[in-house]
Amino acid sequence: MLDNMTQQQRMILALVLSFIFFIAYDYYMPKPPKALDQNITTQANPQVVQESNAAPFSAPAISTTVASSVPNNNNTAIVNTVNTNVAPVVADSTSNTIAVVNAKNFKLTIDGLGRISNYEVLNERFRAKDGSYPNLVSPKFNLKPLEIRFSDATLNNEAFKSSYSADKSEVSLNGKSQTIILTQKLSTNEIIKKITFHPNGTYSISVTLKTPTEYFLSPGFRPDIAADMYTFKGALIRKADGTIEKIEDGDAEGTEVFMGSSILSMNDRYYTTAFYNFDERVNVFISKDSEDRSLAFIKGTNNITVNGYIGPKEYDTLHEVDERLTDIIEYGFFTFLAKPVFLFLKYLHSLIGNWGWSIVAVTIIIRFVLYPLTYKGMVSMNRLKELQPKIKELQKQYKGEPQKMNAKMMELYKKHNANPMGGCLPMILQIPVFFAIYRVLLNSIELKHAEWIGWYNDLSVMDPYYVLPILMGASMYWQQRITPTNFTDPMQEKIMRFLPLIFTFFFVTFPAGLTLYWFVNNLFSVAQQYYVNSIFSKEKARKEAQS
Repeated sequence: MLDNMTQQQRMILALVLSFIFFIAYDYYMPKPPKALDQNITTQANPQVVQESNAAPFSAPAISTTVASSVPNNNNTAIVNTVNTNVAPVVADSTSNTIAVVNAKNFKLTIDGLGRISNYEVLNERFRAKDGSYPNLVSPKFNLKPLEIRFSDATLNNEAFKSSYSADKSEVSLNGKSQTIILTQKLSTNEIIKKITFHPNGTYSISVTLKTPTEYFLSPGFRPDIAADMYTFKGALIRKADGTIEKIEDGDAEGTEVFMGSSILSMNDRYYTTAFYNFDERVNVFISKDSEDRSLAFIKGTNNITVNGYIGPKEYDTLHEVDERLTDIIEYGFFTFLAKPVFLFLKYLHSLIGNWGWSIVAVTIIIRFVLYPLTYKGMVSMNRLKELQPKIKELQKQYKGEPQKMNAKMMELYKKHNANPMGGCLPMILQIPVFFAIYRVLLNSIELKHAEWIGWYNDLSVMDPYYVLPILMGASMYWQQRITPTNFTDPMQEKIMRFLPLIFTFFFVTFPAGLTLYWFVNNLFSVAQQYYVNSIFSKEKARKEAQS
């Protein structure tokens, strides 16, 4: 069948298959293993990091070879082995709440181990149907924000049996920052955590040890509110060179180390618990639990100061703190295009006030930008249709001489100013735009519960009544019916006729906002195709009248 297809038909088929491949890959394919920081040398210890969630606390270990910050004469890092076996065992008394922080948009509690044990986002936009607010510290997972684990197993075991004390049992921010000092007294050491909480969900923490000893501080396990198979969930690190490294759940090897990092963020689809410090960088260590989910820590020995944030990955909130913090919002491979698309969509929303109509507006604008190319593509398709009888003659005349036939066909295209690839270029340009919008609608919490018309009260999820997917499929079929084709094989034509149905099934589970974009895009394609067809009809009628 492929032998009978023209170059243009092969290209269209390749684009369709590429489109389906990208979607399938984005949904199902595993990510490649993450490399270690290129500025250090590491050696994996055979001991595997494990953390079971069956018991209150089990015995994970961070075991890796860490490069020191002192270079040798060869300008490479000096490697020292650091074996940090952690065996936390918790007495019941340490799980009690010792402090509560109240703010307008959140409420958190601190337990006897000096950890944030609950963090409720008090925002009506994110409230569940049962009336509950999202708790970003999942009770299912043991690792909590601000948890400390020591390399010394004896000291660590004692630390997980000894409760902290707090200088305040409850604070209310009321637009002002408040500080809580937590103290834990051990037989051979004393740990002081000074935590200043800010109304916007950020905080700063300084940890001081009376006797310097190696320990690891964690931002906690990632939030478990909106974790699905379509979006990234796991650890995101902004490395020393400013590039972003992602270690998705299931990909953690348990030996990843990143020296001099500025951001360590544990993400699900919409929320994060993160550490950041753009002045004094931190050394990030990635461990894993029994299901290969990422566990993240930063290393300290005595005094360490770091900033943190727990909450929704809202662009404005993160940007207000520091523009670089918006790197936490991750759009996958198409981030370079998706981020500008989101900012433009956000700008349109500031003018229009409705996310659904903003999506319609951005679709129209994209269509106008691509109009010259799509117009040329449609003109090429119509000219190729007119040349179809002559193409068939050439195929018949030079059957068995493919090189000569192709040369004659190129002469024919050139003589009649027809471009066999002209109809494909607009499609090629639309595919990255489509995936950029797809990632924006999946990952931007601003679009959560975004209303449009009727029952569309959340454009970030699928249409519950399948209206938009059906309309999208119908408009695609309509466009296909009025678009000139030059199929020579009936089987090829039948396959192409089934594409609207195939795409309809694909779009059934897509966000309604994405389906809205593609539906509006199809309507403009239909209108433009009618316009081009009318031009050729008038030209054909004029030629017939002259003859």
